[in-house]
Amino acid sequence: MKYLLLIYSNPVNWEHPMFLNQDEELTPAERLARLKEHNGLVEEIAGSGELIDAAPLADPLITRTVRVRDGVPGVTDGPFLDSKEHLAGYFVLDCDSVERATEIAARFPDARYSAVEVRPIMDPSGFEM
Repeated sequence: MKYLLLIYSNPVNWEHPMFLNQDEELTPAERLARLKEHNGLVEEIAGSGELIDAAPLADPLITRTVRVRDGVPGVTDGPFLDSKEHLAGYFVLDCDSVERATEIAARFPDARYSAVEVRPIMDPSGFEM
């Protein structure tokens, strides 16, 4: 079954290149260790055939949110955020069980600082849930 892992992150903690102007909270060694851990996990799930797709998302500052109310579209800049965390990227996995997808999600460094959401992807041919 396929699962969507939604990676939430605080850009100050992760220090993604697009956020280098933020206050530094990780040492260079910590940042490198986290990156190696992340890359090792990605290599592992790619090698096992469980990784289907993955991508980082662009800076939330250049995001638009669209809501249609009473037939009128309203567009705002950026996501509506009440916290420092934002949706930073996603992974699509093909795993034997939700337990395996959850196990992988727990191994992302982001899960220790923010959240990784595991969502089953419904098969268009029926309701497998």
